[in-house]
Amino acid sequence: MNKLFTKVAGRIAAWSGKPITFILALGTVLVWAATGPMFQFSDVWQLVINTGTTIVTFLMVFLVQNSQNRDASAMQAKLDELLRAVGKAREEFIGIEHLTDVEIEDIRKMLEASDGAKKQPSAKRSVGRLLDRR
Repeated sequence: MNKLFTKVAGRIAAWSGKPITFILALGTVLVWAATGPMFQFSDVWQLVINTGTTIVTFLMVFLVQNSQNRDASAMQAKLDELLRAVGKAREEFIGIEHLTDVEIEDIRKMLEASDGAKKQPSAKRSVGRLLDRR
């Protein structure tokens, strides 16, 4: 079931990101809008587009989230492998994505504080040069 869902979700996500899909969706909306006068802009006419777009949006949320979760997990695995491969990298960072937001923010602040004394002057110079260009 998992592999089937992953395969289907991947294909639909890939297909939904293509220009032809946007053109088809736009065409559908244009045809719907053009038929408004024929149906006297009735409640049923409006219900058709509302129901259709609601169903598509509802289902796409889950498919897009599935794709993002897979991409994020793959990226995290690749970053973990890079941490293992680089000699000077600290392996304590492997798996920090499982920490809370507060814990990750504390780690980020600690890293900025430890590197801040070294990098701050050059960062200020860089920002100054960028502002001088305007």
